[in-house]
Amino acid sequence: MCGICGIIDLSSGKDLNSYIKSMMDKMAHRGPDDSGTFFDYKKNSGSSGIISIGLGHRRLSIIDLNSGHQPIHNEDKSIWIVLNGEIYNYLELRFDLEKQGHIFATLSDTEVVVHLYEQYGQDCVKHLRGMFAFAIWDVKNSILFIARDRAGKKPLVYYYKNGLFIFSSELSSLLGSGLIERELDPIALDYYLTLGYIPAPLTIFKNVFKLPHAHSIVLKNKELKVSKYWELEYYPKLVMSEQDVESELERIFEESVKIRLRSDVPLGSFLSGGVDSSAVVSMMSRLSNQKIKTFSIGFEEKDYSELKYAKNIARIFNTDHHEFVVKPDALQILPLLVERYGEPYADSSCIPTYYVSRETKKFVTVALSGDGGDESFAGYDRYYAMLVAEDYSKWNPFVRCLVGKISNLFPDSANSKNTFRRIKRFLAAAALPADERYLRWTGIWNSGLKEILYTNGFKGMIDPQGLESNMARFINTNINWHLVDRLLKTDVSNYLPYDLLTKVDIASMANSLEVRSPLLDHKFMEFAACLPVSYKLKGNIKKYIFKKYLEKFVPKNNLYRTKMGFAMPIGKWLRTDLRGFLKETLLASKALKRGYFNSEIVIGMVKQHISGKCDHSYQLWSLLMLELWHQKFFDEGKIA
Repeated sequence: MCGICGIIDLSSGKDLNSYIKSMMDKMAHRGPDDSGTFFDYKKNSGSSGIISIGLGHRRLSIIDLNSGHQPIHNEDKSIWIVLNGEIYNYLELRFDLEKQGHIFATLSDTEVVVHLYEQYGQDCVKHLRGMFAFAIWDVKNSILFIARDRAGKKPLVYYYKNGLFIFSSELSSLLGSGLIERELDPIALDYYLTLGYIPAPLTIFKNVFKLPHAHSIVLKNKELKVSKYWELEYYPKLVMSEQDVESELERIFEESVKIRLRSDVPLGSFLSGGVDSSAVVSMMSRLSNQKIKTFSIGFEEKDYSELKYAKNIARIFNTDHHEFVVKPDALQILPLLVERYGEPYADSSCIPTYYVSRETKKFVTVALSGDGGDESFAGYDRYYAMLVAEDYSKWNPFVRCLVGKISNLFPDSANSKNTFRRIKRFLAAAALPADERYLRWTGIWNSGLKEILYTNGFKGMIDPQGLESNMARFINTNINWHLVDRLLKTDVSNYLPYDLLTKVDIASMANSLEVRSPLLDHKFMEFAACLPVSYKLKGNIKKYIFKKYLEKFVPKNNLYRTKMGFAMPIGKWLRTDLRGFLKETLLASKALKRGYFNSEIVIGMVKQHISGKCDHSYQLWSLLMLELWHQKFFDEGKIA
């Protein structure tokens, strides 16, 4: 687990040493144990100019502590690599490569990729089982090859303009090169306000892009090619009995956890007490010959805290358990997180994720997590709600209208968990087409709210149907698929890599902690994807077959309790402890004059929320994070 960066100058052949050093310094937190660089200067075969190449690496030592220094090269130094992540099947790959005559100089998993590239070229990525973003410089062929893992665990951002290609693990590092102009992309900003995150390939900056998950880049002779090398397939469906599915789940899950226990440093596990983290701890306990360390985070507000469920699992599996309670003063780390994320990011659960990572790092260097289970086994409430809404949309329009009028009589509530409020939210979108309904339920600012929020000037800079068309592409394509499969595909392609996994990567690496996710093993995901929907969502039972398999190990009151997620009590905090901070930030004259939003709308929403008349917590939080980002990346002139 590390940070990587690089620059390829195809035009001027400039000395890259100082630029690479600056980029590496900006992500020292990703790799505090070691650093390394590689530079090459060669004549451009297509002109009389010089190509200059620089690669940088910051290392968090996990495997081969003594000889795993990067960049790593092959025998004749014609291939160089920098890699961020872990290749879990590296031992098996190494064994096969040695049989084919490859000679290794280290025990590192990274060197395996070098020899795979020698053997298979760009298809090397298809042999890897792990989380990774790596860059290979092929000296003989003057090719830069970059690839990112299938699920999107490890990030990579890049810039390419006028023969200058720059890449890094983090936006702040990319900007730290000093070679990129900062120009906000209004389309990306619109995406952010709708979703709370910015999906690939966009970033908040023009001309700066995210490499999508399961994609690779080839740069040769100034030609940049981005291509996909893997797709999660949901059809054809497997025909298997429940008993056979449970047996296969056991086999793949055990293998997935087992290879993620390979490490030369101490390991532990995050534990919420929910289905997925409990499953991981259960399997770790069976595979390990020593006591597992587990780490949990909670809140003083009982409606948001899962600590009691985590304690129950820790007791059952006799783990060495640690917990931490997040309070409103935890937001003191917001400026740090704003810098680390590098662009506006509105998932407030990044804060507890940061703190559980910080506490975990005090005891171990690697933690396993339960990320990915919901996207494989239909674990979110919205999957069931979408099916119910499909039936509701077929009701007689008069009856739907009557139901809507009755629901409007329900009192408004500032509590996001209030039953009446949830019913009203459901009915407000239930009769919409599936793609519009999905955005209404997963988004922050819907089209109606954005219409009154945006200034006329900002409206003229965006495509009002852009994001909607993008989501419709996922949900309305493969119309013969079951709706749940289409929703799972949508989440695996957007929400999982660009919200959840971005959150975990940045929050954990800010604390120099590696997080591994067995449920995101691509073999596990491929098996789950091809299971019939009835094995995932049976009536209103979410994750049906996974829970049924886990009943042998995990108590039913942990498996079948109401899903809580990892939400923070932001609504309450913005009314109480953080009220002053909210007003000082969003209602400052500079914030109100950015030119994106109608100031009277922002002022009104702040007043309504603080008074308790309405709950605008998600909307206000997204504006708050946007303003803090603006202050950091534009008002300060450069990153401190």
